[in-house]
Amino acid sequence: MFVTGLVLAAGASRRLGRPKQLLPYLGSTLLESTLATAAGCGFDQVMVTLGGASEAIRRGVDLSGFDVVENPGFAGGCGSSISGAMGAVDGRAGALVLLLGDQPGVRTGSVRRLVEHASGAPMGVCRYADGLGHPFWFRRDLFGELAALHGDKAVWKLLHSGRYDVAEVPVEGTVPIDVDTWQDYLALLSETGTAP
Repeated sequence: MFVTGLVLAAGASRRLGRPKQLLPYLGSTLLESTLATAAGCGFDQVMVTLGGASEAIRRGVDLSGFDVVENPGFAGGCGSSISGAMGAVDGRAGALVLLLGDQPGVRTGSVRRLVEHASGAPMGVCRYADGLGHPFWFRRDLFGELAALHGDKAVWKLLHSGRYDVAEVPVEGTVPIDVDTWQDYLALLSETGTAP
């Protein structure tokens, strides 16, 4: 099956006060780390959405190999990035895997496990030791739903709607830190034993 990987990186970082995509992390940046994970997953197409701090990201992050989708409505939440990106998904795609650009702790192995074990379901999500978390899997028959998303937490609302079977795929570890605040960033650095 042809699978597209989509990295969401259009956020304005309002709670953090500076572009979180460009925060230093393990010798690169948060976004570069997530893009490296996506690039290592064997997707047939890789995409990234930009919005807030787009120009700075284009200057500071190597986006080669990725189809870049600009989201001028990025203030409308993740839903707007997903819906805006659907028109650029390759027509051969049978599924889409969604990753967050500010969650560099997601492992390539977790993504591959999700793809392998969720492929028979319309939706899939990772089941970590402490709960559900990204990445998400969406089969082609949900692409219309994704194209109509709006607002924040839109995929979670779709997940919990009860309208589709959801494959919960067990993966190792706890839900990786999603960096929204400076405290989140410090916690992430603490996990890796690095200082800000």
